[in-house]
Amino acid sequence: MAAPMELFCWSGGWGLPSVDLDSLAVLTYARFTGAPLKVHKITNPWRSPSGTLPALRTSHGEVISVPHKIITHLRKEKYNADYDLSARQGADTLAFMSLLEEKLLPVLIHTFWIDAKNYVEVTRKWYAEAMPFPLNFFLPGRMQRQYMERLQLLCGEHRPEDEEELEKELYQEARECLTLLSQRLGSQKFFFGDAPASLDAFVFSYLALLQQAKLPSGKLQAHLRGLHNLCAYCTHILSLYFPWEGAEAPPPRQTPANPESEEEPHRRRNQILTVLAGLAAMAGYALLSGIVSIQRAPSARAPGTQALGIAEEDEEE
Repeated sequence: MAAPMELFCWSGGWGLPSVDLDSLAVLTYARFTGAPLKVHKITNPWRSPSGTLPALRTSHGEVISVPHKIITHLRKEKYNADYDLSARQGADTLAFMSLLEEKLLPVLIHTFWIDAKNYVEVTRKWYAEAMPFPLNFFLPGRMQRQYMERLQLLCGEHRPEDEEELEKELYQEARECLTLLSQRLGSQKFFFGDAPASLDAFVFSYLALLQQAKLPSGKLQAHLRGLHNLCAYCTHILSLYFPWEGAEAPPPRQTPANPESEEEPHRRRNQILTVLAGLAAMAGYALLSGIVSIQRAPSARAPGTQALGIAEEDEEE
């Protein structure tokens, strides 16, 4: 008997089954199709087989970490939300997917990762509370830098040099995109009628994050809440496909109920190695940044001197 497919994704929060855009899209598509996945909701990407989230381990042991490729694999396994779409609807799907990535994704990145108030009070706060020590000290900042680079790639070479002008342009295009989505949805349950398709999984992941998060700076959020059919659309999908998971809070850091269990030695080992890795990383940063300096005596160097190294080991599920 083949091993079950396993999906590793970010945990839930803000009333959503996952706080991550890509994880939420893959989770939603899997629910739409009824794909039999063993889901691991985690807050440490090092526990993923690819080191990133989301990631799918197939029944044959292959690891896929790109959302679109994960969905393509599910289609090959006969879990296809677009099976009944016409050629015209398939073309519309591609057009709207391109619209989402070009007009809405840059603003979502800006809203959650670039806007200073939202990042400090919402995004970084959630990840810092959910991640284990010492990852919560440096991973949110690393993720922010990665999203900054992604935003630069999305905006391209023709982006305005003035940051205020760029922000104004991005938000204007995003508002137009939301209005267009609202007009296309109309009074339907889903974008192509009474059954959800892959487009619905991606649109929902974009809109639900924007709708559910309590943002201190919510310029686009206010526009979305004025489009009542899109808000009802998100609420409908949450209640229908995630009835028990929609109210998840940021996951607490758990401790084993039985300290004598067989997993305890491994858990202790991983905790100790993680702390040592964090201390080594902070020591290396202090040396490289000049906070701490080492002066060598004029005498010969002591034998056996070794460079500091960082040992990383994935936590076991």
